[in-house]
Amino acid sequence: MKRNVILMIADDQRFNTIHALGNPEIITPNFDQLVARGTSFTEAFIPGGSSGAVCMPSRAMLHTGRYVTSWEDDGDTIPDDQALLGEELQKGGYTSIGVGKWHNGTRAFARSFNDGGNIFFGGMWDHWNVPVNDYDPTGKYDHFKRFVQDPFSSKRIIDLPADRINIGKHSTDLFADTMIEKIHEHAEDDQPFFMYGAFMAPHDPRTMPSKYSALYDPDTISVPDNYLPQHPFEFDMRAQRDESLEAYPRPIAAVKRHIADYYAMITHIDDRVGDIVAALEETGQLDNTLIVYVADHGISLGQHGLMGKQNLYDNSIRIPMILAGPDIPVNHRVAGKALLLDMMPTILDYVGLPKPDGMFGHSLLPQIHGENAGRDAVYLQFTDKIRGVVTPDYKLIEYRTVQGSHTQLFDRHTDPLEEVDLAKTEAAQPIVAELRHQLRVMAAAQGDLAFSQGQDFWAREEK
Repeated sequence: MKRNVILMIADDQRFNTIHALGNPEIITPNFDQLVARGTSFTEAFIPGGSSGAVCMPSRAMLHTGRYVTSWEDDGDTIPDDQALLGEELQKGGYTSIGVGKWHNGTRAFARSFNDGGNIFFGGMWDHWNVPVNDYDPTGKYDHFKRFVQDPFSSKRIIDLPADRINIGKHSTDLFADTMIEKIHEHAEDDQPFFMYGAFMAPHDPRTMPSKYSALYDPDTISVPDNYLPQHPFEFDMRAQRDESLEAYPRPIAAVKRHIADYYAMITHIDDRVGDIVAALEETGQLDNTLIVYVADHGISLGQHGLMGKQNLYDNSIRIPMILAGPDIPVNHRVAGKALLLDMMPTILDYVGLPKPDGMFGHSLLPQIHGENAGRDAVYLQFTDKIRGVVTPDYKLIEYRTVQGSHTQLFDRHTDPLEEVDLAKTEAAQPIVAELRHQLRVMAAAQGDLAFSQGQDFWAREEK
């Protein structure tokens, strides 16, 4: 019997936002149960982003198993010759169901799914008034609504594929309820299903039903140990939308408020994930379903003096990654490095389908079952400004921007919060040199040729 697969993804949820995985301040009883039922990766990463809207290339990586350099338009569209997860599962006999946020073009959605509902073709929106689409079997999605993108600060008009606006229902509830409806709808099918449920939360605007905000008092929220009032140096990010969400220097009280709202949104998701799991149990499908929960990236919220995710610190590039279901070890932690783009080959491997050509990702099942230790190093990049590499012992980050060039080196054993920059110490120079060489080699392997060949990026002298 083929197994169902439910893949859920959050927007902006960093790795350390689950109680059972080491955060005593957040309330996540259903995530905690999922952790107990399955396997959690403690070093799951995205490799960075090619756009300030990191979610777009990140989700393209998830659905193709390809690296961030694979698209000229940052994943806004996905070429027809690149295989998609939902498309491959359909070929293998699955009903493929898409619900929630899709940020990679209507054509790629149509290829990926043969069922779905309440589909949002965009990046971020007011959670209480989401413009959505019904599933269109023709794949056209040609009903457009006209919006002023930000009516309080601009006159920019956009046309968005949408059948209607769901007024007054929070996006998390809208998408979770649709997933639950689809679970019941397909409960008696002979054909297994793959369901992709994509939340917009906890992305800002961080608003949620009042019962969740009431759970968190900002005055009792801890300030992160790596909080700074502002970043130690400029790297062309100050004008980014995310960084403009709070004043400089970052007030501690405001950072606490941001974190409290962030936690409340995650607890809201947690509550609805519990309902989704309950629906599987009610319909007799829980024991035959692989549940995967991930995020498209993290976010800073005061760490290192930053608010957004347009950087290569762990708070922005490390994500939760939980798998629970038949043949997945229970209450298990995997410390080896994994990438979000490994999800496609992992799921295909799990259900016994072949891996298409052209994918950079690989199946995590051998890592889950202790047959290998995973990647030794991960190459990191953010647009044309930042490059990095993370190894078992160190993280090197190189900045080359119009505001200056900088190098950072962090010891991953003694400094997990990346507070002590070793790059300019005498003892670290051989390490920096070695990691810079490794950066160039890995850049060439990823097709990042301008960097690997010393053009543009390395041509700027460090200040």
